[in-house]
Amino acid sequence: MPTIRVLIPYHLRTLARAEGEVQLEVPAPVHIRAVLDALEARYPMLRGTIRDYATGERRPFLRFFACQEDLSLEPLDAPLPAAVIEGREPFLIIGAVAGGTATVG
Repeated sequence: MPTIRVLIPYHLRTLARAEGEVQLEVPAPVHIRAVLDALEARYPMLRGTIRDYATGERRPFLRFFACQEDLSLEPLDAPLPAAVIEGREPFLIIGAVAGGTATVG
C-alpha cells in the first residue's frame, strides 16, 4: 500500500494534533478522495473541515496541490500524479487567501 505524504494547513494540524507532514497509507487506486478518506479516518476531528459533510465537496477556502499543479477543480476520483504515489512529492492541502482589491496611490 503506498504511503502518501500530506501537508495540511497549520490550523488543521493544530486541530488534529499533528506535527509537520502527515504520512498515510492509502489503498490503490490513489486519488484525492482516497487520501481524504485516509486522512479523516486517522484524524476523525478533521471530518467536515476539508469536505462538506452533506456533499463531500471541497470546502471553498481550501485548495489541493500536487507537483506544482492545482488539483482543486479536478474530480475527487482523479488519480494523483505518480510522484505523489511514489512518495517523492507531497499532496498539499492549502488554505486559500481571500481579500479585497487594493488601490495604489
